[in-house]
Amino acid sequence: MGMDVEASGQSCGATVTGVDLTAPLDPATVAEIRAAWLEHHVLAFPDQAMSDDDLERFTQSFGGFGDDPFIAPIDGREHIIAVARSATETAPLFAENWHTDWSFQATPPSGTCLLGITIPPTGGDTLYADQHAALDAMPADLRARLEGRLAVHSARGGYAPSGTYGDDDQKTDRSMAIRPSDTAMATQTHSIIREHPETGRLGIFGCIGYIIGVEGMSDDEGRELLFDLYHWQTREEFQYRHVWSENMLVMWDNRSVLHRATGGYDGHDRLLHRTTIAG
Repeated sequence: MGMDVEASGQSCGATVTGVDLTAPLDPATVAEIRAAWLEHHVLAFPDQAMSDDDLERFTQSFGGFGDDPFIAPIDGREHIIAVARSATETAPLFAENWHTDWSFQATPPSGTCLLGITIPPTGGDTLYADQHAALDAMPADLRARLEGRLAVHSARGGYAPSGTYGDDDQKTDRSMAIRPSDTAMATQTHSIIREHPETGRLGIFGCIGYIIGVEGMSDDEGRELLFDLYHWQTREEFQYRHVWSENMLVMWDNRSVLHRATGGYDGHDRLLHRTTIAG
């Protein structure tokens, strides 16, 4: 039986079956997965009892490893981080705000892979927002305000010592190995509307959070524009809600979607292993 791709019926996302990710993939299968990834932006592969070796090998089929700043890798690995929360943890939920992974880098990652290891019986869905669909449907007046604009990205709000995951957060019972740093204060600019480097399709890149301003605009003007953009680009009609199961691998296109975590699983452990595909 060959590979089968079933669209979610939502704005983006698809489930892929008929392929074994615990074994090396031949070039034709990699090309087939990449084509589906570019079309649907988020792919879920259920029933894949993958080891960390399998996860790394799969990631490298789609590019080199990206750099994951501010989060320490798991023991014995350089390129796998644990997205973990214990049943008794009281620290604020990690990554619950909409974002594009590491958009503050000069070359942000092209994608992220996340393998479900310990999945609670309820809650913990991941939400994705299709930024091509959001741009296609955008009102002309908002789009005109964005055309040609460069956004200023920074990790300071999250990972500087004064940030959400900074010095104060280090005093909590957080399970994840977050390592805040003064390097998070650096900035990087990217076009708000940009072409996807593989498909050429225009989309929105990033949102307020990692975006801290807009070049050529005052702080107040930039903030107003970014909030107007945020309220549009995260609308429900652009979203896909992903429901996890154990031994499920999900890969998403960082160039095409925003994502955010959700809670609702207090009293249960949750563990996923994550790799980043370089841009």
